[in-house]
Amino acid sequence: FCGVGCQLTFHIKDERIDYVTGAAGPANENRLCVKGRFGFDYVHHPERLTVPLIRKDGVAKSADALIDPADPRTHFREASWEEALDAAANGLRALRETHGGASVAGFGSAKCSNEEAYLFQKLIRQGFGHNNVDHCTRLCHASSVAALMENVGSGAVTATFNEIENADIAIVIGANPTENHPVAATYFKQFAKRGGELVVMDPRGQGLKRHATDMLQFRPGTDVALLNAIMHVIVEEGLYDRQYLDGFTEGFDTFSAHIRDVAPEKMAELCGIDAETIRTVARKFAGARAGMIFWGMGVSQHIHGTDNSRCLISLALLCGHVGRPGTGLHPLRGQNNVQGASDAGLIPMFLPDYQSVANAQVRDMFSEIWGSAAVDPKPGLTVVEIIDAIDRRDIRGMYILGENPAMSDPDVEHARAALAKLDHMVVQDIFLTETANFADVILPAAAWPEKTGTATNTNRQVQMGRPALKAPGQAREDWAITVALAQRLGLDWAYDHPREVFAEMKRSMPSLDNITWDRLEAEDAVTYPC
Repeated sequence: FCGVGCQLTFHIKDERIDYVTGAAGPANENRLCVKGRFGFDYVHHPERLTVPLIRKDGVAKSADALIDPADPRTHFREASWEEALDAAANGLRALRETHGGASVAGFGSAKCSNEEAYLFQKLIRQGFGHNNVDHCTRLCHASSVAALMENVGSGAVTATFNEIENADIAIVIGANPTENHPVAATYFKQFAKRGGELVVMDPRGQGLKRHATDMLQFRPGTDVALLNAIMHVIVEEGLYDRQYLDGFTEGFDTFSAHIRDVAPEKMAELCGIDAETIRTVARKFAGARAGMIFWGMGVSQHIHGTDNSRCLISLALLCGHVGRPGTGLHPLRGQNNVQGASDAGLIPMFLPDYQSVANAQVRDMFSEIWGSAAVDPKPGLTVVEIIDAIDRRDIRGMYILGENPAMSDPDVEHARAALAKLDHMVVQDIFLTETANFADVILPAAAWPEKTGTATNTNRQVQMGRPALKAPGQAREDWAITVALAQRLGLDWAYDHPREVFAEMKRSMPSLDNITWDRLEAEDAVTYPC
């Protein structure tokens, strides 16, 4: 349900999940929240997709009327897997041959495994010759990833949330962990209970407020003003870590000149927090032995989201709070495998492990591993740009795995109108989603408790998932469906198990160095870099 990545034990009775308990994973240590403990009924829901579906002849797509998921037979007919896969591949192949590979794009999923994300981006890049493949990170933490890549050279957190146990002070900004990451929030509460300074910055009151030593309810949209004012105090009062700045950073003189004009007294009028409170928080954070910063989508989902993240990174570096016990930067991830899907290359401008498509050496490496033509050097379109391109008819076909743009796009009406224009759309999911309303072929997939594969949580912990149940009806695991579709599109794929995909990923992803499938089977979780 979220990026914390709690390990679970499913208790099965009569081929159904009877109840769920927490396992001794590194992220949860047997703990579970209400979602993890009780949110398993969807697996047995009567509206699960259990057979492949093909749109009936003559049934038009409509952006206005959505199909009743309990009775899809009004618009779709049941089909065998062979017929459905043939229909899916033939439609995509026809568009590739008539309008070029760029006429087909793909949306992958942050709810599937690392191996499935890797195969999906490989299918689009190898099968259609471009980088128009993306997933929901574009609508959540893309700005955080951009700022982290720019400033610390990695798109992942610099420390696990458990590391707060070694901190003296922690800032939580633009995040509501008690609701969205409840198990992680238990570590924050423990931190506060033992006397740690918990600074919560949020325009809204929230559950963590009663555990905070300082609660800064600033005016919405003034994150940069507030954070710059805090850094101004640290610079003007000489509270920064000079040794750390000289040894590990660059550009401090330029930065200190830039920050000179944003005194707390001046910024207080903008952000609504009095100057003395700003100074107090600045002194506490700079004076602490070890400090951490956690943030969520309240920081990243702004037109200035990347600037918000840049400020947080600069604040941590200014005080030397990166790279030591009890320190670090941690954007709390959203869906269960947002980190892993991004690592696996489900991003239009990066190949696996955030290696730029513009780098010729990187492209050559992937061409050799995949045994195919060179990867396109041009960065692909993002989720929002793909919807716009469909509207312009530049893109005419889509392969969508576990994503629901007809519900999640920032402009839903625009997205639905665009999806209705597609000549051919293949949707692979566990339910008849709003997006599946516009599909030509629907392929029934397995849910997480029904599949084998790895996922990477917000802590960079690669964890093994094992099936506890059989998928309902004829539903199949996502990796197997993607492989079957790739073969029909003319790709020479011969994977028989996710472990083979994982082995291929290791050839190009340094983050997986020293992590093997056998080790994950034995240890359950391994944190990278390892």
